[in-house]
Amino acid sequence: MAGEGLEDILAPGLSVVFCGINPGLLAAAQGHHFAGRGNRFWRTLHLAGFTPHEVPAEDDRSLLQFGCGLTAVVERPTARADQLAAQEFAAAALSFEQKISRHAPRFVAFLGKAAYAALTGQKVVAWGSQAKTFGGAHVWVLPNPSGRNRAFSLKQLVAAYRELHEALIASG
Repeated sequence: MAGEGLEDILAPGLSVVFCGINPGLLAAAQGHHFAGRGNRFWRTLHLAGFTPHEVPAEDDRSLLQFGCGLTAVVERPTARADQLAAQEFAAAALSFEQKISRHAPRFVAFLGKAAYAALTGQKVVAWGSQAKTFGGAHVWVLPNPSGRNRAFSLKQLVAAYRELHEALIASG
């Protein structure tokens, strides 16, 4: 489970598992990942080429048929990620890495620098491909698609996610 009423969407051997920081309150209440109206995840995923159509949040489990999975680093839902304590990331680190290792995706894509930095203790995190693996998977760091993250336009989000999609294709 990735939170109260918000299940992980995972299967062995996926191409990529997208990892949010933690579930939002609306997503947890509705039982679907990235359920907020302002969240740009589903549109970005489609426009970047991961899905042939824009998947509605209520059909989030259908991502498995496209080789994609969803989880969150910290299970506790909050209104904003900054409501999480550093200790929550530390407490989640080992079980989260074991979860990734157990499901063995080719790539794990962290949605935002904060979660990856908190898990690894890395002070400076660049966007895109990372030198280290996590749970045996290649690591990619993408901008968070939350509607609260206005540092990135939809066009910029799509370009960043498309870069990962192209890397997946190139890696076979």
